[in-house]
Amino acid sequence: MRKLIYAINLTIDGCFDHTTMTGGEEILDFFGNLIRKAGPLVYGRITYQLMVPYWPDVAKDRSSTRAEIEFAQVFDSAEKVVFSQSLDKVEDKNSRIVRTKPEDEILRMKNEKGKNILLGGIALPSYLIELGLVDEYIFVVQPIIAGEGRRLLEGFSLREKLKLKLVESKILKSGCVALHYQKQ
Repeated sequence: MRKLIYAINLTIDGCFDHTTMTGGEEILDFFGNLIRKAGPLVYGRITYQLMVPYWPDVAKDRSSTRAEIEFAQVFDSAEKVVFSQSLDKVEDKNSRIVRTKPEDEILRMKNEKGKNILLGGIALPSYLIELGLVDEYIFVVQPIIAGEGRRLLEGFSLREKLKLKLVESKILKSGCVALHYQKQ
């Protein structure tokens, strides 16, 4: 059975705002490696539209940095699943829209053979965490206190506290700390 792995950047005070993030090329390399090891990428509409067409355009732009181009190429070639009721069409060849209940499609995908599923965003992951469908978490904590921004599980409530086991930690040169947890 494939695992559903949630991976995201966040600030020390728990904010998920991509505009305040640091780490540059090191972070792009880190997340590029995660994507290389994963099967499909799963997003809601908002996160998908933040990523596409931005990264596919960077993949074609030779004026970008090495890390940006490499991440963009890895991202562009990855299979993407977008959960949306309002999106009319997807912008790239490797994406598909799913309009059914996310939990039904995630359970179907988890039962398929292949590499693990990588999940991004905030709202869709919060919903899937609430349902107990996320198996692992990779949080890259940025050395920033943002003071404001969206937070995981805002507007959601867990039936019981979620206990996690730290399986790996890595301090990046930028001061970011990558924490990998498994659900217990």
